[in-house]
Amino acid sequence: MGVGSSYLQGQRWGASIVPSKPTLGDLPEGCVALILQYMDPPQICKLARLNRTFHGASLADFVWESKLPPNFDVLVKKIFGDLPTNLGKRGIYAKLCQLNTFDDGTKKVWLDKNTGKICLAMSTKGLSITGIDDRRYWNHIQAEESRFNTVAYLQQIWWFEVDGDVDFPFPEGTYSLYFRIHLGRPSRRFGRRVCNNENVHGWDIKPVRLQLWSSDGQYATSQCFLEGPGKWSYYHAGDFVVGNGNTPTKVKFSLTQIDCTHTKGGLCLDSVLIYPTESAKLNSFLSSNSS
Repeated sequence: MGVGSSYLQGQRWGASIVPSKPTLGDLPEGCVALILQYMDPPQICKLARLNRTFHGASLADFVWESKLPPNFDVLVKKIFGDLPTNLGKRGIYAKLCQLNTFDDGTKKVWLDKNTGKICLAMSTKGLSITGIDDRRYWNHIQAEESRFNTVAYLQQIWWFEVDGDVDFPFPEGTYSLYFRIHLGRPSRRFGRRVCNNENVHGWDIKPVRLQLWSSDGQYATSQCFLEGPGKWSYYHAGDFVVGNGNTPTKVKFSLTQIDCTHTKGGLCLDSVLIYPTESAKLNSFLSSNSS
């Protein structure tokens, strides 16, 4: 009671009182921004909700410029043409993290929100597919499980060949190229996912061949059997390395099974995906989304 009484008397008669401890809001905004510069984008966004100081610091251009790819200005021009000059580096980062469509809707590119690495997807409508215009062999069907909402479905064919290329200013790093494939025809019935495996045949007789070429002479090839009807699978065509520079990297790739001694069919081809090889999170993403 004595302590409480003394405190009240001090308040009443204007006695000096020990000030409260400093809070996070008392930190200079510039110091907070320097700290945020060394954090990942999700951490920055969470801390920005703490108070006005952290929110203001999270808007600093130099914080987000360190998260953007070194050639982000080239990427912006390739994807958007031009962006408003008052958007700021944080706004540019947010724009690039969206699924941005270009090349007449045949490609989508985005930054992974956690790593800031470039990812790219190409639809079947941007690929060269043998027999794609003949409905006896191929059909484009609606698919909710595709980023492009449609996939190419193969009924049956003797000569299976898919080719494509991409010319894009990838930032420096190592990238992996995958074909996203589904054996069987997926659909929805009464709200449930079902798969029609009726036409699946020929993929266990001979392997498919995957190949990749880059404009600077890199080459990769592999062979594998297509298996696992009823789920989406990612087949690795190969890796390519992009050096330091602003020259766009041209990559060509193919998926073939051209042994005409037997037919093959019942396959859905969704897209071709390019992800940074060194990102363990992205590799985990591929595995978790293969079903």
